[in-house]
Formats: sequence, structure tokens, C-alpha cells
Amino acid sequence: MATITRDDTERLVRRYFGIVADLGSSVADLDSVVALDAVFQELPNPITPGGATRDVEATRAGFAAGKKRLTAQRIDIEEILVMDDRAVVRSRWEGEIGTTRIVAHMAGFVRVRDGLIVEHITYDCYEPFSL
Repeated sequence: MATITRDDTERLVRRYFGIVADLGSSVADLDSVVALDAVFQELPNPITPGGATRDVEATRAGFAAGKKRLTAQRIDIEEILVMDDRAVVRSRWEGEIGTTRIVAHMAGFVRVRDGLIVEHITYDCYEPFSL
């Protein structure tokens, strides 16, 4: 097994966030960076008030549904800190549903195994909005 470097982890995490942000990316693109046993946890926020823990199937479904609902989206990575198989990502997400612009400041904790994302825990702090 090849040793994964901090640079490898950072490149993978940036690629993952790029795929998530790109409304033109596919589920196959997502699958190329995510392990089959990955777990995604979203802490409570205005979009998901009860929070959620999702497996890969639920994440694929949400990924595809978001592409249908959003008219624009971007993620700006402001900072990544990497230690071994983990990365902490501070980012700013901006999306549009119709003409409503939504902004979230996010902290994400990502774990990597064998060159794939195996865990993503996200804390999303939304600026006020109404749909």
C-alpha cells in the first residue's frame, strides 16, 4: 500500500469539494472520490434542522437532488489544515434557489482512507434567508 501524503490528502479534499460544488458533475464523479462505506454527518442547521447522518446511497440521492433544486452554487475554500488522514476545511458556500441567494460559512472535518473520502462531518452556519 502506498503512503498517502498530506499533499495527497489536500488534493483529494479539494477535488471532492470541487465535485460537490460543480452543478455539472455527476454521481460517477462523486463516486470517484468517496469510499463505498463513507459516512456523512450534517449538524443541525436551517436547511436540516434535525441534522442528518447519511451513508453513500443517501448522499448520492441528496447530491443529485441538490443539482435539480439549485440554480447556482459555489464553494470557496478559505483554509485547509491537514494532519495524517484528516483535513479540516473552512469554506464559504453560496447557492441560489430560483432568485434566492443563500450563504453558509462552513467548517468540515474530513477523513481519508486509501485515497478516498470515508467521513465528512459538516457544521454549516447560514446567513439569514427566506424562501
